[in-house]
Amino acid sequence: MVSQNRKFQSLDINESGLPGNSNVADGEPFFQQSNPGITKFYVRYQDCMEMYAPTASVIDYLNNHSLWFANCAEPMTVQSLGENAYALVIGRFSSFGYEVEPKIGLELLPADQGIYRIRTIPIPDYHPPGYDVDYQASLQLVEDIPSDVSTNVNEVTKVEWQLDLRVELNFPKFIQRLPHSLIQSTGDRLLMQIVRQVSRRLTRKVQENFHQSLGIPFPLNCHKHKK
Repeated sequence: MVSQNRKFQSLDINESGLPGNSNVADGEPFFQQSNPGITKFYVRYQDCMEMYAPTASVIDYLNNHSLWFANCAEPMTVQSLGENAYALVIGRFSSFGYEVEPKIGLELLPADQGIYRIRTIPIPDYHPPGYDVDYQASLQLVEDIPSDVSTNVNEVTKVEWQLDLRVELNFPKFIQRLPHSLIQSTGDRLLMQIVRQVSRRLTRKVQENFHQSLGIPFPLNCHKHKK
């Protein structure tokens, strides 16, 4: 869980960056809380991907993430933080004239009773400027039969995963002038868009890399999305 006591380094954004068409409705309360300017956003996202191979092959692939993770994560920038950990620069995103380029540390934990987990870890000598991220994901492998009867593959392994993502943002003063409901709804929507965009791109590239590494044809309808 994101620490309530974490000190944020505010982004230096000029108040003139407030969009001209962002008017505060009369009578609508401004955002107020014990830590002014800090807003929390939360997303739960589920998805799965099909690997046209036995479960043992998928396990070997997941356990050797150092061979494929950085390449599959492109265009995100990836830096190794050790045997099972990476620092990722997610990309640059903006809303209401507020711009942030999140960078997070992730640890890919070995399987525990068949469940793989990914969690947030601190990046050494890095202090997030105006934000904090708590990323908790779990993956499990499920044996299945092919949904594409045109393939010659007899075994399919589904990688089913769930992500719980919490983000805290320390907005500059000009954002704090906006209604709390507008900040919350816009932030939640933007966060979901980012999660969908990143997860679908990463999933597709992992599927392609996995099948290519084993010389297995990659069915075009292999990837299925779940909201």
